[in-house]
Amino acid sequence: MSDTPQQPTTETTEQPSYIRRIRSFVLREGRLTKAQKLALEQHWPSMGLDYQPQQLDVAALFQREAPTVLEIGFGMGKSLVQMAQAAPEKNFIGIEVHRPGVGACLADAASAGISNLKVIQHDAIDVLNEMLPDQSLSTVQLFFPDPWPKKKHHKRRIVQTDFVQLLRKKLAIGGVFHMATDWQNYAEHMLEVMQSAEGFSNVSAEQDYVERPAHRPETKFELRGKKLGHGVWDLMFKREH
Repeated sequence: MSDTPQQPTTETTEQPSYIRRIRSFVLREGRLTKAQKLALEQHWPSMGLDYQPQQLDVAALFQREAPTVLEIGFGMGKSLVQMAQAAPEKNFIGIEVHRPGVGACLADAASAGISNLKVIQHDAIDVLNEMLPDQSLSTVQLFFPDPWPKKKHHKRRIVQTDFVQLLRKKLAIGGVFHMATDWQNYAEHMLEVMQSAEGFSNVSAEQDYVERPAHRPETKFELRGKKLGHGVWDLMFKREH
């Protein structure tokens, strides 16, 4: 995930449908490759969801009733596509604000031939508040969010009490909030927030971290970090009520 601060500027040019509903700012990001641009043009109509301040009918969207997994901040989308491909019995929704990542994800999803993935390019808080019905999700995934390592920036970390309670509303009873980070300090912060979060219980028998579950693919970034001796911490909390 990348919850990099968004730099407000004035948007002056007409944007295509897949970006037009994003607010009036331009994200500081790399340029789209030709492949990413082509994927957005070709596959947004079938896999992309424009942000709208009205609730989705998830069953109608996927044309079936199935457990629905939401990933917040999927980066370039490779692991999200792998998970969707490996679990065709589930619906997947991915949220990412950066166009290159959205384009890359659409390209990989099209190559994989999957039909159980939809992507939204917008701020996750807006999507959760406005588009996703309460108790509509079986799992929420937040993998490697921006750790905001400086102490004075810790308040910008996405895992905070209010955010967790918003997720709780969107998760079905028994649904799971799954986090992963390679920053120990952030892992400790996540654990502290979640252990005191109303309505959640820790899946870990030791009441701390869990082993990486088989359904979460290891990223190249993660493998490289492990070779350098960096740790990775997974946390899984279940909604009890």
